[in-house]
Amino acid sequence: MEEKGLRSNVRGLDTHGISKAKTVYWNQSPAQLIEHALLNNEGHLADNGSLCCDTGEFTGRSPKDRFVVEDSKTKDTVWWGDINIPISEVKFDQILNKMIKNLEGKNLYVRDAYAGADKTYRLNLRVINTRAWHNLFCHNMFIRPSLYKLEKFDPNFTIICDPDFKADPVEDGTRQGNFAIINFARRMILIGGTAYAGEMKKGIFSVLNFLLPNDHNVLSMHCSANIGKENHDTAIFFGLSGTGKTTLSADPNRGLIGDDEHGWTDTNVFNFEGGCYAKVIDLTREKEPEIFDSIKFGSIVENTRFHEGTREIDYTNISVTENTRTAYPIHYIASAVDHSIGGIPKNIFFLTCDAYGVLPPISRLNKGQAMYHFISGYTAKVAGTEADVTEPQTAFSACFGSPFLPLHPTKYAEMLGEKMERYDVNVWLVNTGWTGGPYGKGSRMKLPLTRAMITAALEGTLNNVGYRKHSIFHIEIPATCPGVPSSVLSPRETWRDDEGYYKKANQLAEAFNKNFMKYTDYANDEILAASPRANVNA
Repeated sequence: MEEKGLRSNVRGLDTHGISKAKTVYWNQSPAQLIEHALLNNEGHLADNGSLCCDTGEFTGRSPKDRFVVEDSKTKDTVWWGDINIPISEVKFDQILNKMIKNLEGKNLYVRDAYAGADKTYRLNLRVINTRAWHNLFCHNMFIRPSLYKLEKFDPNFTIICDPDFKADPVEDGTRQGNFAIINFARRMILIGGTAYAGEMKKGIFSVLNFLLPNDHNVLSMHCSANIGKENHDTAIFFGLSGTGKTTLSADPNRGLIGDDEHGWTDTNVFNFEGGCYAKVIDLTREKEPEIFDSIKFGSIVENTRFHEGTREIDYTNISVTENTRTAYPIHYIASAVDHSIGGIPKNIFFLTCDAYGVLPPISRLNKGQAMYHFISGYTAKVAGTEADVTEPQTAFSACFGSPFLPLHPTKYAEMLGEKMERYDVNVWLVNTGWTGGPYGKGSRMKLPLTRAMITAALEGTLNNVGYRKHSIFHIEIPATCPGVPSSVLSPRETWRDDEGYYKKANQLAEAFNKNFMKYTDYANDEILAASPRANVNA
């Protein structure tokens, strides 16, 4: 086995039983990995210098093929079910041995990296890839150690990713050939049968979602975070896809701590990652200048196509998937904070795109309500674009990231409530969706108005105004907000039909209550008291 590049002098691949690879390339630079990817026919260079690659059969994560090894460490702590599917230690070892056998005679790309900007809680990662562009993805997405740190790097969690290896469902206990398996006792993640790079990133996020709350009382969060001038006033933004999380947290007057994954300790908020993994569908410099300008040499763009006869990326082309993405180091964003750490947050924003037009554009939540809405993780999606189809579809994702939660959602919610109370944090529910009626009748909330409301919350202006309570959701609606017409602040006043408003509001309340039924046995009284009251008409 030939080894090339800077490598650890402490522990090599023999620790994992890998001894018969052809050549092992250790901690290669982006330029070296791009050269390998091109020689291996893994991708193409675009005219902006980025590496364009396809992920093959899978253009997104496969949640139904994500497993957690059930053992003494996880048996009584993991939230088992559709999110965390158990697999035995015997099956894990069986698949691992098969994967190691499959790596024989192959070129491997190995990367040592960190997950976690706070040194107290970070993981030392070793990622073993069979594809050069996957290793470049890990270079971009995880935190890059200094060169002198690599000389004696000692990993404490390992990923082995081989898209060409497929499990035998009958023999190996998987659902189909692709899989992602987390083993907390062995501190390993196995990924096979899929070339979707995001499985590696989200696998480590799931690991941190287990270890940090369980072992260190650190709240792990699926959110973006930014900070005011002179490193004051940290703010956190939670939100599912389409709610405006990336857009609203990318404020030119504030520094970006991170765009997706963070931990909240007793002293700080810190980014888990060293990069950004952003959607690029319909991307333009006018709409998202920071993301657009970050796509350059060293960046990866997934599942896009070029304009015919050119190497210019056509971001409108969704012939492969709508989930087209780019991965780049966070320092490609000009406003990024170098250390990726901020102080204790003063304001937390739950972003929702309410297609019912029911929720206020901004409202303040008490502790119980914050925990309830955190567990609910609500947004809405339009049912479709066909004629006469105007009814929205509700979407709930616990803690705004249920696919990545090894523990029960109430664990994270109670930690949020405790920190909210201890540090006197304001939590705001922000509706970036519809106003004046539901989708098809009302209109989308204007971005400048949403920005004005968030600015008012960040500057403390909303701490000094009057509030009234929503009759169904009991959340507090500010009476005034600078730069926002008062009539916009009350959703009922934006509707011309009171009866129609309450019909939709009760419908949404019933959807919340129905979704929450699966959590009631674990939720405390304070959380349960925050449930909306359906069938209210005034």
